[in-house]
Amino acid sequence: MGASGWDYVTEYEGGVEASLTALQARVFREEFGEIDDYPDLASLWADHEFMGTQGTHTILDVVRVVRGPEEQEGTVRPLAADRILHHFGTDRPTVAQFEELIARASRAMSHQEYTESLSSEGSLRWSGLYVLLYTGDEPTHVGFFGSSGD
Repeated sequence: MGASGWDYVTEYEGGVEASLTALQARVFREEFGEIDDYPDLASLWADHEFMGTQGTHTILDVVRVVRGPEEQEGTVRPLAADRILHHFGTDRPTVAQFEELIARASRAMSHQEYTESLSSEGSLRWSGLYVLLYTGDEPTHVGFFGSSGD
């Protein structure tokens, strides 16, 4: 099937874990709401054959948040502070900045141009990164991005 990149912006729910949980519930409803095989996200994750060979190619392919810098399959981790400054030019990026960087990376990929981009920060498939996004000095959203597939 190949690799698929994914990205999402979701409301900040007081913590990254809670924000991820809320986002996954929404994506699950959108992707699997009409499929009787999976009445809930836990049943999807329990289908090891499907998840281990095909996956969803969405944020549903990650199961937890990790705090460390090392990539781990099935997780999202924070983008390092120095990389946030590098890409955004600030330690308080906004939703608009995140969306612009994702769009720029997408345009470069569609023209088969390699440019260092936010999307190139993660190299491990079936995992991703996140960035807190701000309105003023308060985190209001979380940007998640990563890739699934082989």
